Amino acid sequence: MTTTPIPHAAPAAPGSDTQPGAPRTYDVRTHGCQMNVHDSERLAGLLETAGYVDLATLPETQRPEVADVVVFNTCAVRENADNKLYGNLGQLRPAKLANPDLQIAVGGCMAQKDRDTIVRKAPWVDVVFGTHNIGSLPALLDRARHNRKAQVEILESLEVFPSTLPTRRDSAYSGWVSISVGCNNTCTFCIVPSLRGKEQDRRPEEILAEVRALVAQGVIEITLLGQNVNTYGVEFGDRLAFGKLLRACGEVEGLERVRFTSPHPAAFTTDVIEAMAQTPNVMPSLHMPLQSGSDAVLKAMRRSYRSDRFLRILDEVRSLIPDAAITTDLIVGFPGETEADFQATLDVVAAARFSSAFTFQYSIRPGTPAATMPDQIPKAVVQERFDRLIALQEEISWAGHRAWEGREVEVLVAPFEGRKDAQTSRLSGRARDNRLVHFALPADLPDADRPRPGDLVTVGVTYGAPHHLVADSVRAGGTFAVRRTPGGAAWSALQESGSAAKPAVSLGMPSIGRPVGREAAGRGAAPGSLSGAGSCA
Repeated sequence: MTTTPIPHAAPAAPGSDTQPGAPRTYDVRTHGCQMNVHDSERLAGLLETAGYVDLATLPETQRPEVADVVVFNTCAVRENADNKLYGNLGQLRPAKLANPDLQIAVGGCMAQKDRDTIVRKAPWVDVVFGTHNIGSLPALLDRARHNRKAQVEILESLEVFPSTLPTRRDSAYSGWVSISVGCNNTCTFCIVPSLRGKEQDRRPEEILAEVRALVAQGVIEITLLGQNVNTYGVEFGDRLAFGKLLRACGEVEGLERVRFTSPHPAAFTTDVIEAMAQTPNVMPSLHMPLQSGSDAVLKAMRRSYRSDRFLRILDEVRSLIPDAAITTDLIVGFPGETEADFQATLDVVAAARFSSAFTFQYSIRPGTPAATMPDQIPKAVVQERFDRLIALQEEISWAGHRAWEGREVEVLVAPFEGRKDAQTSRLSGRARDNRLVHFALPADLPDADRPRPGDLVTVGVTYGAPHHLVADSVRAGGTFAVRRTPGGAAWSALQESGSAAKPAVSLGMPSIGRPVGREAAGRGAAPGSLSGAGSCA
């Protein structure tokens, strides 16, 4: 750990603002993947437990322009991540000069990568912490306040599994559940393994205990999180553990929907596909990162599969789950990519028929092998290829959505999915396959009968747009059926409590560790183990 002086007076401790009784506020700003979103929920839980108050929970008339503590949870995957962070920090500098008691903290992957460089570039930052020690944030804030020096603390490996930390979840009816952290792959374009470390797995009984605890609070949808979820279990010697975990989630009463992200094609096996197909609450959606359709580029990326293997996986998924919506990640312009390589990507995308794709232009990430590869592709060439790929995928997505016209979908209602819901008199949410659906309400529907976020609604699709479905069937006398759920009730209770639509802080779950041994499992499975689907040890 290193410290750097900050020229400002020490601010007051939480709860002892200059105005007697006024709580100190926090604002966590998240950039990047779902792992970061879930980590930010933990950061919020830690700050709430330490006595801080979420800025967004205060009435607008009492809300300061900037919180007392601003935390940036950063990403390092894209080239513009650096510019984004330092641009945001620059925007806060005037606020820091005006209020020296303001504290600014930077965490996440960019902090793990840049370390004390952040304080050198932005000396008004108070705390820098990494991906392995997010639980240290409150103590680091206190130390920076007391010592009047920037606190930079970066650990090289995980000491405490993040799920042991208190958490303030963003949703009353949907929750993230980490099953592993870190990654054992060595993709040449990716900096994540060096920042998140080697894969470490939670014990299955601990995961299931967290799932059951969430369901008891009203959560009806969970997403299992890991950098590579389908290698879950490799650390404790069970390569079939992920499929077993999916089946065990299917036995949790009250759990309506199970999702997961993200798998890796090289480790995606038949047992997982069968578990998806045979477990009713595992949703028919799959995010399967392709990255490139060129075998030569995949080899240069150090992706341990080839395009024919990838397409065979999709065929197997669709043979057992015909309506599966499959999405992907694609990189355009990887070093050395020829026009023939790019055409191979177009060919695989056309054959794969993805429902949607997250498409990126390759950008150099210092510290990755690809950053120093020869034959970096000119920006103009990358842009032209990118535009062609986007056009092809838009055509495929639109055709796939048009095929849903006239069919019924079950939608989990969400509060913020539709930007134009108020103008169009619609609500929005996600179908079972995760497609975005905007649906109309009956004209004479009483307010008391309106579906709440967290409720399930069955509607008929009337139009398939490139990026969403429109389900206005009720306007023509068609299907409109609402099923009230514990998730909707939990959301409604939060509105009545006035707690800014976020659940209360929940306690941390059990820590990381090896599962019970085969001998112990043979004498009878421990509570919460995967006995129903076979031993996970």
